[in-house]
Order: sequence, then structure tokens, then C-alpha cells
Amino acid sequence: MATVPAPPEAPPKPHWDPREPVRPWLRPTIRIRLTLLYGGMFLIAGILLLSIIYLFTAQALNVGVTELPFKIVEGKVQPTTDWCTLPEEGSGEQFNQAVSTCLAHQRELALDDLLRRSLFALLGLSIIAFAFGYAMAGRVLSPLGRITRTARQVAGSDLSRRIELDGPDDELKELADTFDEMLDRLERAFTAQQRFVANASHELRTPLAINRTLLEVHLSDPGAPVELRQLGKTLLATNERSEQLVEGLLLLARSDNRIVERKPVDLAEVASRAIDQARAEAEANGVEVRGRREPAVVQGNGVLLERIALNLVQNAVRYNVPEQGWVEVTTSVEHGQAVLLVSNTGPVVPAYEIDNLFEPFRRLRQERTGSDKGVGLGLSIARSVARAHGGRISAVPREGGGLVMRVTLPV
Repeated sequence: MATVPAPPEAPPKPHWDPREPVRPWLRPTIRIRLTLLYGGMFLIAGILLLSIIYLFTAQALNVGVTELPFKIVEGKVQPTTDWCTLPEEGSGEQFNQAVSTCLAHQRELALDDLLRRSLFALLGLSIIAFAFGYAMAGRVLSPLGRITRTARQVAGSDLSRRIELDGPDDELKELADTFDEMLDRLERAFTAQQRFVANASHELRTPLAINRTLLEVHLSDPGAPVELRQLGKTLLATNERSEQLVEGLLLLARSDNRIVERKPVDLAEVASRAIDQARAEAEANGVEVRGRREPAVVQGNGVLLERIALNLVQNAVRYNVPEQGWVEVTTSVEHGQAVLLVSNTGPVVPAYEIDNLFEPFRRLRQERTGSDKGVGLGLSIARSVARAHGGRISAVPREGGGLVMRVTLPV
């Protein structure tokens, strides 16, 4: 009976990841460079300190040997300093003790002088070491500054920027290369998003524009039946609402990004233009528009900033009291920031429902869902545009009813 051969054994699995590149042990990493740098600085500082102490010690010993605190004059010992006192007459033991005392005092003076000079030398070396270390640390960490500056430029939606760090193959270069790869992927993603928004804008606007044209043509026919004309007006209003919804969605998608091209824009002028556009609606609703607008120049996109002011003013006019309502629009500069303040009379708004107002298609109550009051994207667009300009928008209930909308933008 033939035996079945055993299947070949699988080769052992490697203990390392084959995808990971093999790096030499002596790669000039930041750890090795800092170790060599600070180790060399410590060694040089130690050598200098030892050399200075050796010179001071040699000088002190030289003084102690050549300059005795006494001298022998014709068989008598005569002191040469005030602190060395020797007896004029006495036994040899007394003379030896006096000489020992003088030499001990002289040694103390020499040590005190050595300590004082060593402290001055240590202070000087410390200042030099700190200055040299600060300069070397700045040189070593300069790639981090370059990475930080590039990241700030990218934060302004300039995704075309790259670090492209040159130098040794260390951790900083690896970080910079990884950051560049991430920026490549982000740029591709944002480019695809912009392309999608542009295509969606074209595909959504075209049929709506065609529908509007056809409806307007049929409504312009004087022989059309009354029922058909009423249906056409209803469809035209529905089509207009759909156009507003599409424009709002596209603007919301575009305004979530940072503003690349910025120009000086005066919030006072922006608010005045928004008031002019909403004035007819305010007069029709019996709402008074008032307020003082001081110059407040910011850097941004004038069209988008005007959309913020227009949305806030329109909301303040539409959601107001039936009689004797008012809307107050003011602009100013406070603490280095431009402020647009829109307050109005209106129904009482609970504070816990304020956040819902800034969500897309979210409304406060059922009475705010009428088709004649927009599509529910006004405050969402205003918040996105404010964020794109580096600012913020907030709302608080006004005492007696209504809201106080506050937009702050950096000057």
C-alpha cells in the first residue's frame, strides 16, 4: 500500500515586518544628534572648568610657596604681613607653632581666593553654555518652526503648500514627509469635493431653471384657464423654493472651507446693503429697522459676509411680533474684533432651544416651518460663513421676547 507523502512544512514567519524599511543603526536621528551635541558641550565645559581650576590652583600654590608670611633677618624671624605674628624670643616649639599658624591662615586665604575665582569662572561658563545651547537648540528645532509655519498656511486653506524639508534622514524629516503625504491626500479630497459641488450645482440648477422658464411661459399666456394659472403659480413657488434650497445647500458646502482670497470689507456697509434688501419685506410686515452702524473693517469675502447679515436681518424681520415690531442692527469694534449685532422683538425663545436654530433644516416650533419663511438654512449658512472667516456667531434670548444675534470676526 503506497504511503501518502506528508505536506511540506510552511516556512517560518519572519519576526519583523517585511513592509517596514530597514534603517541603519547609525541613522542620524534627533536623539543621536542631541546626545552628541549636549554630550560634547558638557565635555567641553568640563575641560574648560578643569583647566581654569588647575590654573587657579597652580597660581595659589605658587603664591604660597614663593611669598612666605615671614622672613629671616640676621638670625631673627620677622613677619611680612599683619596677620602673621611671631614671637621675638622663645623656644623652637613656640616658633614652629607660630609658623604653622601663619601657613594655615595663608592656605585658607589661598582657598578662599580660589573659590571666589572659580565661582566667577563658573558663572561666565554658565552664561556661555546657555547662550550656545540656546543657539544650537534653535538650529536643531528650526525644522519644527518650518513645519508649524506650513501648517498655519494650510489652515488658511492653502493646501498647495508643502514643507519639502531637506537635511538628514531623521525624525523631523520623517514627520515632514508624512505631513506632506497627508496634505496630498487632503488636497485631492478637497479638489474632488469642489468638483462635486460644481457638478452638482450645474446638474441641479439646470432642470430648475428650465422648469421656471416653462412655467413663466405658460403663465404669460393670456388665454390660459384660471385653474391652470393657479396651478402654475403654485408650481412656480415650489420651484422657487427648490432653487433656494439648492443655492443654500451649495453655499453651505462652499462656506465650510476657509476663505483663501481675502479683501477689506466694512461690516457697516455690508449691514446697510442687507437692510436695503430686506427693507421692503420689513415695511410689509410693519417692522421698524433701526440701529447705529460704525465702521468695522475685516478681511474676508464681501459676498459671503453680506449673506450673513442678510440672513440675520431677514430672520429678525420674519420672526417678529405682528404689531410694533423692530429690528436693531449695529456694527462696532470691540477688543480688537469686529461685531455685528442683530436684535429683534418676537416670540419668547427658550434658552435650551437656541442650539437647534443653527442646525440645517431644524426649526424652533411648528409656526416657523412655513414655506414663505425660507428653507431652514439661513442660520446654518451664517454660522458656516462666520467659521470660514475665523469668527463665531452666538444667540441669546432677549428679555421680553426675540433674540440677540452676535457675530464676531477678527479685524
